Amino acid sequence: MRKSLYLKFIFGYLIFGLIGFITVALLSSRMTYDYLLRQSADTLYDEAVLMADSYTDSFNSKNDVEASVYPQIRLMSHFLSSDIWILDREGRVLLDSDGNHFQSRVIEGFSPASSTDTYSIGDFYGSFDEEMLSVLAPLNQDYRTAGYIAIHMPLEEVTASTNEILNIVYITCAIIFILSLIILLVFTVTVYLPLKKITRGAMEYADGNLDYRIPIDNVQDEMGYLANTLNYMSGELSKLEDYQKSFIANVSHDFRSPLTSIKGYLEAILDGTIPPEMYDKYLHRVISETERLTKLTEGMLTLNTLDSKGFLNRTNFDINRMVKEVCSANEGICQEKNINFELTFADETEMVFADYGKIQQVLYNLIDNAIKFSDPDSTIYIRTAPRQKKVFVSVKDTGCGIPKESLKKIWDRFYKTDTSRGRDKKGTGLGLAIVREIIQAHGENIDVVSTETVGSEFTFSLPPAKALPTEETADL
Repeated sequence: MRKSLYLKFIFGYLIFGLIGFITVALLSSRMTYDYLLRQSADTLYDEAVLMADSYTDSFNSKNDVEASVYPQIRLMSHFLSSDIWILDREGRVLLDSDGNHFQSRVIEGFSPASSTDTYSIGDFYGSFDEEMLSVLAPLNQDYRTAGYIAIHMPLEEVTASTNEILNIVYITCAIIFILSLIILLVFTVTVYLPLKKITRGAMEYADGNLDYRIPIDNVQDEMGYLANTLNYMSGELSKLEDYQKSFIANVSHDFRSPLTSIKGYLEAILDGTIPPEMYDKYLHRVISETERLTKLTEGMLTLNTLDSKGFLNRTNFDINRMVKEVCSANEGICQEKNINFELTFADETEMVFADYGKIQQVLYNLIDNAIKFSDPDSTIYIRTAPRQKKVFVSVKDTGCGIPKESLKKIWDRFYKTDTSRGRDKKGTGLGLAIVREIIQAHGENIDVVSTETVGSEFTFSLPPAKALPTEETADL
């Protein structure tokens, strides 16, 4: 059975409170009792010393004792809640605060010199039926001890005072414990309830409901950040799911069209619909459709390699020379549309450090697109220039341009700028996706600026050439 984190927290909180209360009770009980005992003993001893000093002169006069000493010790006895005795050196009780004057009672075993402490606890040599806190102060006459002042306080007084203080401590602890429930409330509001919402959201996502949103608004702490992150994740997963559906639909469309054409042409040849003298024409169409499938397959394999962080074979090479070679390779197509290239190089040689084959593919795709969407009798501008420790390459055409609403989508796989699947029916819609993946694999960026009916310009950056341990400059 799954145990709730909240119940664990409450259980831990109660255990902590119980252990804390027991610890405070045990420690404070002993410490408070010892403290009050010492304080009471010190207070009684100080009073005994003061009385001894006051009564020294009248100690030998019976009349003075009865007239002045007894009323004073009676009053002091009431004030201290104690019994006060005046003893001689042998332990005979001469006077006590209860009014027993000059009794001949002698305390058996009386020996004040046997104790090193200023106080004692017990029945004071069998004089009381309960435990007492007793102190003795000597009465000195002519530099000798003539007697003692003894003060006896019932130990219950100390215990009662201890209990009163402990009651205050216990009540204070209980109040603090109750007030600390605010921490539990804060935990419930700020952690437990948001965590329950996040848990439910995670379960919804696990069940495939990516449209669910965790309802945590205007929360700026870690819980809010986690909820917003999960909401963002679900949104991205939803987009990815839509993209996968679109991807499958596009792949199916792009594969089905040439396959349908191939199947149709071959069936027409087999059933005699196409006469033998037309075989050559339609077989060339079959080959063209096959090449289209091959190109589509190669593009998908290239993207899969890049998605898997394919290895880049970086070398130093001259990007200007590569631009010239790619332009020369497209001269035949350009002559058909009477399109010219205008090349502008900041330096005669511009060395970069990149994967030669993949950057060549980037240029082929960008220049092929520029030719494809350029009007006849137009010019394509290609420039290279170093800037900010990078080498920038731009390919600009003066064709139809890209609609504003399509600028962010042109990098998507299989995306084409019109519903008729593009001006070039043989296009796969993978060219720009491959271009971006290659540039990003190099840790660089590619941007596009386009205006409808004016043209488009694609600009990407490459790292400049660097000195290698062994010279690996491409042999061009």
